[in-house]
Amino acid sequence: MSDRRWMPILFTALLVASGGVRSEPAAAAGGFDPASVPVTSASLPPFPFFKTPEGLVSVYDDKDKNMSYDGQYFIAGDRAVLVEGRIFRDAFNLQNDDRAYSELEFHKNYENVVTALGGRKINTEQYTPEVVAAVGGRDAVEKHHYGAVAIPDYRHDSYLIRTADKEYWIDISSGAIPLHGYVVVLEKQGMRQSVGLLDAAAMKQAIDDKGRVALYINFDVDKATLRADAQPVIDEIRKLLEADPSLKLSIEGHTDNTGSAAHNQQLSTARARSVLGALVGLGIEPARLQSKGHGQDQPIADNASDDGRAKNRRVELVKL
Repeated sequence: MSDRRWMPILFTALLVASGGVRSEPAAAAGGFDPASVPVTSASLPPFPFFKTPEGLVSVYDDKDKNMSYDGQYFIAGDRAVLVEGRIFRDAFNLQNDDRAYSELEFHKNYENVVTALGGRKINTEQYTPEVVAAVGGRDAVEKHHYGAVAIPDYRHDSYLIRTADKEYWIDISSGAIPLHGYVVVLEKQGMRQSVGLLDAAAMKQAIDDKGRVALYINFDVDKATLRADAQPVIDEIRKLLEADPSLKLSIEGHTDNTGSAAHNQQLSTARARSVLGALVGLGIEPARLQSKGHGQDQPIADNASDDGRAKNRRVELVKL
């Protein structure tokens, strides 16, 4: 084998560790435990760690490689898990004329670099029908997936690098015709809130002026479960309704266009119902409220950008 097949792809030169990356098994009952991966003693290069492999050209423009916040599925142990944080993605045609890579060479390069950084391979399975079905099916996985398609014929290697205060999740995958290689690096972190809270007075003003107000309420990713940090918004809606006993509202959910239209319709409906249920739980009369979901059918911004999709994922209060 030619020496060029082991060219390092790290941001700075690293001594490649000997031997393969050890796989970490899933914890017996509760699934994979990230703490099973030791904290690295390596000095990490800047996020997202990797240079473009020798001879390859990204299929993405630079502006399309970074997402400030989203979810990504990784195979951890024998199951798919959804992790949230900032994401870097890249993809390459491995069969280009200047420098072709085999699937094995592409994966082995990244395995060697992750090993040198103190990371571990964490998957013991691929995206089998059983693994995909356990998290809601392929549509659910692909809604939060920036690598190769989640099917058994496409290879996915998941890695985890832990520092004293951070987790870096990595998916190296390959597939398609012609053969492509994909890289996803996620720094696990909470979302930085970029939308301010409308108080009850501001909500009332918008409803008086336009008959509706758009709110950005935090739910678990791809679920209708309200997060703890959604409670301040719910409290302000309660104040709005308590201040005007004659006010009746339709609570209406909206999504972006990621995933199937049918799934988005169901999700928006369930999220609107969750808000209604939370308000009833705070003492608001159910007769003053109704809920519905519009899915992806009523965007207020361009779904082609991250910012546009974020604006479209909203709950509106509409005066009845």
